[in-house]
Amino acid sequence: MTKKTAAIVGSGNIGTDLMFKIMRRSQNVEVKYMVGIDPASDGLARAARLGVTTSAEGVDWLLAQEEKPDFVFECTSAKAHAANAQKYKDAGIHAIDLTPAAVGPYVAPVVNLDSVEDVMNVNMITCAGQATTPIVAAVSSVVPVEYAEIVASIASKSAGPGTRANVDEFTETTAKALEVIGGAKTGKAIIIINPVEPPMLMRNTIYCMIPAEAAEPGEQQDGIRAAIAQAQEDIRGYVPGYGMTVEPQFDSAREDWGGFGRVGIWVQVSGAADYLPEYAGNLDIITAAATRTADLLAEKMDAALVTAGSTN
Repeated sequence: MTKKTAAIVGSGNIGTDLMFKIMRRSQNVEVKYMVGIDPASDGLARAARLGVTTSAEGVDWLLAQEEKPDFVFECTSAKAHAANAQKYKDAGIHAIDLTPAAVGPYVAPVVNLDSVEDVMNVNMITCAGQATTPIVAAVSSVVPVEYAEIVASIASKSAGPGTRANVDEFTETTAKALEVIGGAKTGKAIIIINPVEPPMLMRNTIYCMIPAEAAEPGEQQDGIRAAIAQAQEDIRGYVPGYGMTVEPQFDSAREDWGGFGRVGIWVQVSGAADYLPEYAGNLDIITAAATRTADLLAEKMDAALVTAGSTN
């Protein structure tokens, strides 16, 4: 398999960490371009030292290049991707969107990538979406989930300008993904940007309202535990610092919960420190998920070429 080429648009924390992720871990993709708007950005300087072609002239510069990349990773803002998405599509470039713009279908690679048909633009939801929707999906694979609520707490130092500018889109996109990918009837997401020193690791609290009988010891509860454990192991395949801090906790049904029971899951994410410190697990999980998604899409693209060739 010939490696696919990629451009990273956005030279901030997420874009720079993604560059190192791809260089160190991707089997099928290589970084050809990094594009930003700040000539003095650390990300552009690092990319140039590593032999990547760089520009501070933005997306129009990238699209003017004679040799277009196979992939573009959008690491800017939701508004920027909304403006750029059609440009990428018109240029025949597969877009992997790390903003909460949600122009394309939501993707959590361990849950639904195989079922996504339109892969010209896929959305990586949010950092919290990558950390929590696979867990909610695991629960809903066993029993119906009436309501899912997640609270993502991240270190203030790991929340750059892009994250802070997209808080509203973050909560809306994550909540919707809990329904679309997670399978919950209703989803809600909350983000807390914590200024504590020393900086905390990313922590996620996940609550799922489930049928009363599933909250009691028995076959359904055992099935939920097993599904959550499998989701954890699947994510650890590309995010080694991902894991539950305690075993899932079940609460019996209550009248004020509409007769539903509840399962609580607590997940912590420590970063791999490819570029950012260990506490930036929120950035690590979305860049790792994007890298994994690109690798799988590259395999799909090659498989499609082989199939097309065999039928001609």
